[in-house]
Amino acid sequence: MRNFIKTDNAPAAIGPYSQGIVNNSRLYVSGQLGINPQTGEINDNFGVQAKQVMENISAILNEAGYSFEDIIKTTIFMSDLADFTCLNDIYGSYFKSSKPARSCIQVAGIPKGAKVEIELIAEK
Repeated sequence: MRNFIKTDNAPAAIGPYSQGIVNNSRLYVSGQLGINPQTGEINDNFGVQAKQVMENISAILNEAGYSFEDIIKTTIFMSDLADFTCLNDIYGSYFKSSKPARSCIQVAGIPKGAKVEIELIAEK
């Protein structure tokens, strides 16, 4: 059974997709950008964007009843791998005992001119 996840504490979808979907015990979270859900704005600073991405993910996880410890796989898209160390510092601070499998890819462009986007799969 599918359950569509929607929270006002994360940015609304900017296209025809859901913030997240729970199917059985697995949560799929669509790629999150560093959009501030209250203002709809993206700060130009990479670190600020990365932190906001993680906060948006946190809001979706919470809405679905999951935590960062339930994440099993993330995929990260970055516009510039020169920001990799900054990303790791921010990203790593959200995971305590277990770290998910991860891919990180430099891409030519991310919607809205964002510098980072993260999608994930979590399971209970």
